[in-house]
Amino acid sequence: MTVIDHQLIKRFRQEAGDRIAEQRRIDQASGLAPMTGEDERQYARSVIAQILEEHARAEINLGRTPPDAVTEEAYAAGVHAALFGVGRLQPLLDDPDVENIDINGCDRVFVGYADGREVVADPVAESDEELVELIQVLGAYSGLSSRPFDTANPQLDLRLPDGSRLSAVMDVTRRPALSIRRARMGKVFVSDLVGNGTLTQEVGSFLSAAVRARKNVMIAGATNAGKTTLLRALANEIPPAERLITVERALELGLDQFPDLHPNVVAFEERLANSEGQGSITMAELVRRSLRMNPSRVIVGEVLGDEIVTMLNAMSQGNDGSLSTIHANGSAEVFSRIATYALQAQERLPIEATHMLIAGSINFVVFIERRNGYAAGGRLSRTVTSIREVNGMDGRVLSSEVFAEAGDGRIVPHAPLSCVEELAAYGYRSSGSWG
Repeated sequence: MTVIDHQLIKRFRQEAGDRIAEQRRIDQASGLAPMTGEDERQYARSVIAQILEEHARAEINLGRTPPDAVTEEAYAAGVHAALFGVGRLQPLLDDPDVENIDINGCDRVFVGYADGREVVADPVAESDEELVELIQVLGAYSGLSSRPFDTANPQLDLRLPDGSRLSAVMDVTRRPALSIRRARMGKVFVSDLVGNGTLTQEVGSFLSAAVRARKNVMIAGATNAGKTTLLRALANEIPPAERLITVERALELGLDQFPDLHPNVVAFEERLANSEGQGSITMAELVRRSLRMNPSRVIVGEVLGDEIVTMLNAMSQGNDGSLSTIHANGSAEVFSRIATYALQAQERLPIEATHMLIAGSINFVVFIERRNGYAAGGRLSRTVTSIREVNGMDGRVLSSEVFAEAGDGRIVPHAPLSCVEELAAYGYRSSGSWG
């Protein structure tokens, strides 16, 4: 196994960064256009190779054995990751089987794998200060705008370049802590989720038809249940001719990264206030702004607050086909969760008014669950276990569970579906076994 000196990587990174910065200054003084991100990465590779060659010569001159080819390649990858990636986290993010990374200080690293295993991993930094520095660099460059991470701004949420989601805190815990939830399925389709067992064939057909029929769908589930992945898959059922506006706290969906599927996408990201408390743009403001930009559909990545009222109003005023996600422990709980958010919103909507809004805006609630059977000899799985149709209001939201989990764990048709003929026009074929 190749042994890497991380202090050496830190030194090489500093040298490479200085040389790249110097080249930028030379280019600017010469009136040359600045390097693109990809050009700079390519230039960095040549700079790193030069630094490693100089290091090898120095080792030989001192009578020591220089690094072999394998070790040199590992150093090159480590320096490049430190400059443009996520440092010593990079190998974990490069592992396709890694699903979650939880870090409670630089040397307390816990890794969750796709099969349900939980493993203690090597330190990701030499000190907590270095870990904070790494997070600060990511906050500065990973989003649409720089996001500070310091004593005045002790929490950070962002999307990493590979699509993974990072959440970090400091000063409210004994040591800096962060969690990374991997985006293992970036370009994902309903057929993929049928293939891995998240959806049955019939549920996949039903959801595809619901999206194409421009039904408003709310995806619910607990943290890490797979809501965002399911949302991406449903969004990929939207015809490419439609103009999509996505609204998120931190960019996660990445629909604009696939112009072959969605050539006309505008991705909005909430902006935090600067150090003077100015310049913030809230989710609710972005949802309102999105309605003025000629959207075919508005997709809200995750509802967590007062943007819910604006979003429901948009859904009920002709912006059909909207998609969103929300935290909940069951499909029936979604309505009370929405009512709670609406009560806390600026509009202070009473529960009855919120229920009226829900009844006039949401068509279906889809509930997805995460179950880890690894300890019992099974595997980690994510499954849609309930789909609820909103039927109206009578003092409260009326709904029926059109798909429910049977005794054997399968999700099957349950209550009659009111729009089955409409969905049939978009390819849905009912099994004919409604409860």
